[in-house]
Amino acid sequence: MPRSVNSVASRARRKKVLKQTKGYWGARKNVHTIAKNVLEKGLTYAYRDRKQKST
Repeated sequence: MPRSVNSVASRARRKKVLKQTKGYWGARKNVHTIAKNVLEKGLTYAYRDRKQKST
């Protein structure tokens, strides 16, 4: 029996990432693998700098 893949869910995940990287430069906004890495790093900085802002 072939492996069943939930393409609806995976498409939604990719779409969510690309929506959050809207406005980024070059491939950062439309290539999923690059966008995912950049978004992760950006969210990390955002979390860190919210803590720094209060001090």
